[in-house]
Amino acid sequence: METTPAKSNNQRRNQRLLLVGVIVGVSTIVWAFYWAVFGRYRESTDNAYVMADSSRISSRVPGTVLRVLVENDQPVTAGQILVELDPRDYQAMLEQAEGTLAKRQGEVKAQAVTISPTDTQTAAQIQAATNTLQGARDKKREAEFRLEELERRRIAAQADADKAERDYRRFDSLFQSGAVSEQQRDNAYTLMVKTKEELNASGAEMAAVRASIDASDQDVERSQAQLRGTKSDRYRVEAQTYNLAALKGQMEEAKAALETARLNLSYCTIVAPIGGYIAQKSVQVGDRVQPGQPLMAVVPLQEAYVEANFKETQLENIRIGQPATIEADTYPGYTYRGKVVGIRAGTGAAFSLLPPENATGNWIKVVQRVPVKIALDEPPPPQYPLRMGASLLVTVNSRNRSGPVLVPQAKRP
Repeated sequence: METTPAKSNNQRRNQRLLLVGVIVGVSTIVWAFYWAVFGRYRESTDNAYVMADSSRISSRVPGTVLRVLVENDQPVTAGQILVELDPRDYQAMLEQAEGTLAKRQGEVKAQAVTISPTDTQTAAQIQAATNTLQGARDKKREAEFRLEELERRRIAAQADADKAERDYRRFDSLFQSGAVSEQQRDNAYTLMVKTKEELNASGAEMAAVRASIDASDQDVERSQAQLRGTKSDRYRVEAQTYNLAALKGQMEEAKAALETARLNLSYCTIVAPIGGYIAQKSVQVGDRVQPGQPLMAVVPLQEAYVEANFKETQLENIRIGQPATIEADTYPGYTYRGKVVGIRAGTGAAFSLLPPENATGNWIKVVQRVPVKIALDEPPPPQYPLRMGASLLVTVNSRNRSGPVLVPQAKRP
């Protein structure tokens, strides 16, 4: 039986449809198997770039560039000299600071040498004046005690003289009447004269003691004046001591100024704080630079890391410690390996120069991106170096989700 052309076409069409169905079915099964086993544990983004903690080089003092010892793209090591500034001004400042310090040190030594003997001398003078004043006061006190004793003796002598005079008058009256002998009257007279002489003698002695007291008062006044004078000298010593302290303070200021001058002179030599490659050099010999002015940058390419900006909807299963593969647009076919070491505490927009103000104006929801830091397992090989800002394709394997989503805090000792 001969087949018609229409029937032959239908058969071929059915065969093609069957083939397409088989291919679609197998592809679906393969895709489903891949998704179930691998795909659902992969989070990828091409919004990823090479980053490095580069060091921007600037001067700490103003000056004129004397030499530039590096060029762009040149490798440098930590401590290597990059730029030299003209040091003559700072050398002169250093010498001036050294001279000022030497002067201050001399002033301190001279003042200290002056104070020491003056201090000893005035202390001895104060002690001597104090002893002299105390001696004058003791002498006056002894004279006052002596005067009190003489006063008591004078009172007794006065009583004896008064009694002897009364006895003489009685004996004289009795002698006139013949009741007593002349000898008895003479004895009474003699006793009266004797007691009066003793009374006069005690008065003279009291006058001498009073004169001694007056002299002691003058000695006390002179001793007090001498003590005040020595104390004034002592106050001058204290003033010199305070002046010495002020000079020592000025000496410390001179030391600080000298240290500052040394530091400023050392800042004329600008060195690399880290190792890496020179980039963005913008300084030439003869330029006048100011503190903080960017001169160049040192990029540590061997310490480069990856910053992958994942959508916030991709972060659910990403954990610190998960492995990642990195492909650079610069080197198609070569794969770098690393691991997640940090997930940023905020979105990129939150830390931008002008963060969004979603509470004002019309609002449109935009899926935000969160930077994820990925450290390379090993430095890039020399034939495949990574450069700052290079575009990358990053894929994180999120199968193992036991790691934290935040970097754990360090335990305090």
